[in-house]
Amino acid sequence: MEQRTEMNRKQKIKRLVAVARLYYEEDRTQNEIAQMLDISRPMVSRLLKEAKKMGIVTIEISEPEEDNMEERTSMLELLHQKYGIRRAVLIKSGVSNQITDRDIAQEGIYCLERFADEGKTRFGIGWGHMIGEIANQTEKSSRPLHLGSSLCPLIGNGGAGLKNYHSNELVRSMSEHSQAEPVFLYTPAYMTNEQDLRLIKNLKNYQEVYQAWQRLEVALVNIGNFPSSQDFASRARYGNLLEEEKAAGRILNYFVGSDGHVIRSESDYAVQIPLTLLKKTEHVVGICSASITPGALTAALKSGYIHELIAPENIVKKIL
Repeated sequence: MEQRTEMNRKQKIKRLVAVARLYYEEDRTQNEIAQMLDISRPMVSRLLKEAKKMGIVTIEISEPEEDNMEERTSMLELLHQKYGIRRAVLIKSGVSNQITDRDIAQEGIYCLERFADEGKTRFGIGWGHMIGEIANQTEKSSRPLHLGSSLCPLIGNGGAGLKNYHSNELVRSMSEHSQAEPVFLYTPAYMTNEQDLRLIKNLKNYQEVYQAWQRLEVALVNIGNFPSSQDFASRARYGNLLEEEKAAGRILNYFVGSDGHVIRSESDYAVQIPLTLLKKTEHVVGICSASITPGALTAALKSGYIHELIAPENIVKKIL
């Protein structure tokens, strides 16, 4: 009897932890949790209250200290002075990188909606983990995303099955949950030779996307680390150039040296928005995950292509 009681207690705690994680870490609504677990919404509410009562969930509310506010203001001013950053949102670290990334992605959504409120209508998005997280949160949200009138990819599509690197899927997902009209790019992110790239650029679909790039008002681009070991596509595009020119990070799928210069290669046949058009875009917002390295973020900011930034506060503090 005692063993059965102990087993029931463990199962109960396990259930409370699962419900709490879905609600507080994965940002699921109570209705969504109820559907997932095949229970009623009031039951979800009761389980969450019990999780708090048992100490499984603890909520801490703290008022920002004046010193922290002054430090953050100073950091924003330094970002502007050193790198020309107009606006930045610095995200405090959560209990895990997953939580921090969720908060960064949420801020990415607010950023896009702010531009829409300011009257911007033509948006473009890159790819990668953080932009994939924005798409995931948009799908899970109970409210539609307030976005501009059109949304296009800034780069071709990655390998099959990699949703975060499948640009059309990211555009489709965010467009379906907003009023934006999607513009799709039906081409891989890399071509194997110059002839194939030239053929792609002559296609009607590419020309339509290129026109969308020319009219772009807001570009949300991923800032990423330079990988410790290059993948096959990067090796084919650059050979040994990335090591020779001290690649430190990435913007979209452009590799950037530690001094901020974009590394060029004669064998780079990538399909992505040309830097000349990115440079002309009124608002280029860089977004990076909790795992960004100080070197990668510094390289991206030195490039001069980023106007606004959404980044972990602790990493920004290190580079300043």
